[in-house]
Amino acid sequence: MSLTLTGRRLILWLLSLFAAAIGAWSLLFPAEWYDTFPDGSASWGFGQWILTDGPFNEHLIRDVGAMYLALAGGGIVAALSKSVTATRTMAVAWIVFSAPHLVYHLQHLHGLPTIDLIGEPISLALTLVLPLFLLGPERTRRQPVTQAKEVPR
Repeated sequence: MSLTLTGRRLILWLLSLFAAAIGAWSLLFPAEWYDTFPDGSASWGFGQWILTDGPFNEHLIRDVGAMYLALAGGGIVAALSKSVTATRTMAVAWIVFSAPHLVYHLQHLHGLPTIDLIGEPISLALTLVLPLFLLGPERTRRQPVTQAKEVPR
């Protein structure tokens, strides 16, 4: 499960992009996010994942947006810093958030159409599984082996 620095950075950028999109959308347009998440129109095949889980709460939705933006910001800093410690810190942050988030949604799938019964757990599991790869040992590049020249005596 070891990744090169490039592989780690790619995962960090993907998670950060995902978090930035959800964070900005829910923070800036909470009612639209509530009404149409995950696809922005609720007409592309997916249902309305948030709407089915309770009444609109602007404060909660904006807080969720801010939390996702915090994950995005930390992920971007970790990706730019090339630090294994920063990468692992972001992995732990994603796991701590994603594990209970996934468990909650797995317990509340009733009433969703088939595409959502499949799509929602997969999308939530990705934010739990991808960070696990960031926790593995760092793979180092092997230096080419050069033979030492004999020194005349």
